Amino acid sequence: MTVQDTAATGVILSEPAAVKVKALLDQEGRDDLRLRIAVQPGGCSGLRYQLFFDERFLDGDQTYDFNGVEVIVDRMSGPYLGGAVIDFVDTIEKQGFTIDNPNATGSCACGDSFS
Repeated sequence: MTVQDTAATGVILSEPAAVKVKALLDQEGRDDLRLRIAVQPGGCSGLRYQLFFDERFLDGDQTYDFNGVEVIVDRMSGPYLGGAVIDFVDTIEKQGFTIDNPNATGSCACGDSFS
């Protein structure tokens, strides 16, 4: 799958995010884990992102590979995440993963949830 195809149908993991996820996976010391990105009800705007390591495959999961980092999105979260870019920021002001989602029509002040 090309980056252009992924942008239209799934998530994109930036190079800095892929490097950080790979480093975190290496720390875990397990080769059966992959990054799962999901959308769950919650937060002040209605929906909340979840990023976590998972060894499971669920029926309908979409899988993507970014430089050896496997990313999984469940069937229900896929429509909310089409074209979303997951990045990792490491500056003096902020450190962590960010999600730029073209499907989000609004977000809360803390940036933790979206609608």
